[in-house]
Amino acid sequence: MLIRPRTPGDLEACVKALAGVHAADRYPVDWPDDPGGWLTPRGLERAWVAAEDGAVLGHVGLTADLEVTRLFVVPAARGRGLAELLLDAARAAAGGRPVTLEVSSEGTAAIARYERSGWRRTGSSRATWLNAAGEPALLHHYVSPPPR
Repeated sequence: MLIRPRTPGDLEACVKALAGVHAADRYPVDWPDDPGGWLTPRGLERAWVAAEDGAVLGHVGLTADLEVTRLFVVPAARGRGLAELLLDAARAAAGGRPVTLEVSSEGTAAIARYERSGWRRTGSSRATWLNAAGEPALLHHYVSPPPR
């Protein structure tokens, strides 16, 4: 397994992986009309993939303002530490500066992983999109722990 920068040639495999995550976890909550565009939001500075045997197993992006975005790992590859490795790639690119992320309150496993890893919740807010209950999603905001 390899964590490496995402290339334009990876986008189709990333969309396929994201479709599997969406089917299992409803992430993203609403399937985008342009999933490749969703994986490349405005302000995205860099992105990485976890790849093995030509398949994309995970993805993370980092925006110009040092926010982690579009983090996911396919269900079949979970439990191998890929999310942490992807987060490490994004944090390394930040050069020791803190990075931030936001996660829906429905992402209880992700929240537990962040908090076990030393991420600190800095606040919460309501999203402009709806959660599974049809209400504005509750987002928790986190800042990364100091560099190891």
